[in-house]
Amino acid sequence: MFLGWSLGANDAANVFGTAVGSRMVSFTKAAFICGIFVILGAVVSGAGAAQTLGKLGSINAIGGSFMAALAAGLTVYWMTRLGLPVSTTQAIIGSIMGWNFFSDSYTDLSSLFKILSTWILCPVLSAVIASVIFVLARKFVRVIRIGLIRLDGYTRLALILSGAFGAYSLGANNIANVMGVFVPVSPFQAMQLTDDLLISSAQQLFLIGGLAIAIGVFTYSKRVMMTVGSELMRLTPLAAWVAVMAHSIVLFLFASEQLEQWLASLNLPTIPLVPVSSSQAVVGAVIGIGMAQGGHEVHWNRLFSIIKGWFLTPLISCMICFFGLFFLQNVFLQSVKNETRFQLSESVLEKLKNNDIDFTGLKDLENTTYSTSGNLTRTLREHGELNNDDALKAIEFAELKRIRLDPGKMDQLDESLLTENQRMTLGQLKGQRFNHTWEFNDALMELSEEWRIQGGLKNKLSDRKTLQKLSYLHRHFLE
Repeated sequence: MFLGWSLGANDAANVFGTAVGSRMVSFTKAAFICGIFVILGAVVSGAGAAQTLGKLGSINAIGGSFMAALAAGLTVYWMTRLGLPVSTTQAIIGSIMGWNFFSDSYTDLSSLFKILSTWILCPVLSAVIASVIFVLARKFVRVIRIGLIRLDGYTRLALILSGAFGAYSLGANNIANVMGVFVPVSPFQAMQLTDDLLISSAQQLFLIGGLAIAIGVFTYSKRVMMTVGSELMRLTPLAAWVAVMAHSIVLFLFASEQLEQWLASLNLPTIPLVPVSSSQAVVGAVIGIGMAQGGHEVHWNRLFSIIKGWFLTPLISCMICFFGLFFLQNVFLQSVKNETRFQLSESVLEKLKNNDIDFTGLKDLENTTYSTSGNLTRTLREHGELNNDDALKAIEFAELKRIRLDPGKMDQLDESLLTENQRMTLGQLKGQRFNHTWEFNDALMELSEEWRIQGGLKNKLSDRKTLQKLSYLHRHFLE
């Protein structure tokens, strides 16, 4: 909640900073609208980006999640005190990397590079969109020749509407930064309010995070709003609207599962669902507007200080998290990571071979157990080349997660999450034990096509829903 408060205090500036800085919308009105729509975005559309963040580092103990969130929150709070619109995304990524280093956990390089690439793509894309919208909007205003008073009224309304859209996009995309590290260890159970309304465990987390963001907006965001709204470049009301729209569009593009599915259905490249920096998006938008006007009005010294904050943020957050975990574990005797074991059993070696991961001499390692995923991947690299995809598969296959379909737990299952056919196939496995989650998954897939992961762009959304159901069953039946 402290991290959510810090995000609200810092990133609300990216939604309404230009409107407040240009004196077109009052701070109180901006904070109220922002608070409502950021909660809606978090609860309704927050799941997509949170999943990618979870792949980067799956923190498996509540103590580790606590320190990762605290380190990111402290970093963002410190930068906010300095009046810098820093990236909460970069802060939480730094924290997760700190946990990975401390726990000797393998880092998913593809997810990391995907997120890092957006740190360049996000401000550039926002600048391009903003410059195009600004040029078109300015021509449109000249053509229609509206009176100044009426234009002022329309601009205020447009700023409020675009701010509401921006707040929704902020909640949908950046709630992953606030609550993503808690999703694997969530203490909540799904709530069935009505026949058609189910609030999942993750959505309950997102609601709490959204409320914390809203409180941060009300209590501590005004100073950063003025930095974005006036200190980087003096904006006209029209330019302020353009900046908010460009920022909102970029955040929405990186958070919408429906857009991803629609692009996939047309066989078009999809946009990665990752938490991107709203600070980078709005700064990119302001620079795009400035460049469309010739670039003379941009305060470049202020921009360089903001960029310096972007570089420092993940490094500071990583160090705070790493040393904080050590302190939390050894001074307060808290569990910051749960014991996880990886075993290269005969079935695992066969599964690796079936997936074209076959190293010379692995037979000699049969039934060897490893305490960390980092130790496992280092051993495999000693027996041959290991790319990122193969490393992730090896970790998934070797991880010991004993699952038993206990009849008592079967009765406690939330059957509303499953189709009738899925419930029937699950019942056929009642009483069986599995040493690995993939063994359980394979058993279900053999019984019904509804459990099969189809693969391909067109099936991304349906595959994601199937994986969410399997993850729920893993947690429910874990011994």
